[in-house]
Amino acid sequence: MKKLIVYSGIVASLLFATGNVAKAQMSDQGKGAIIGGAAGAVVGGIAGKNVGGALLGGAVGAGGGYIIGNETRKARLKRQRAAYREAYYKKHGHYPNAYVYVKPKN
Repeated sequence: MKKLIVYSGIVASLLFATGNVAKAQMSDQGKGAIIGGAAGAVVGGIAGKNVGGALLGGAVGAGGGYIIGNETRKARLKRQRAAYREAYYKKHGHYPNAYVYVKPKN
């Protein structure tokens, strides 16, 4: 049990130490899965008091972290699109790709 805690602590410290390096190279989903998996493995190992608990906790944590990372990415992209549309509207007077209806001449 002590080995699991020590190894989990080492893995967690490596993840946090390399977080700035991997920032531009990893998606939000990947970061969420790694952080969630590591946290889940630690909690599962402590709660289950065996390696099976650590594996199960890591799997559940990775899945949850992926979902949270995906929702974070979608929210960030939604804010970016809204800001772009607002800036475009202020500059051009209409939204991008907006169809402007012109009444046909008879």
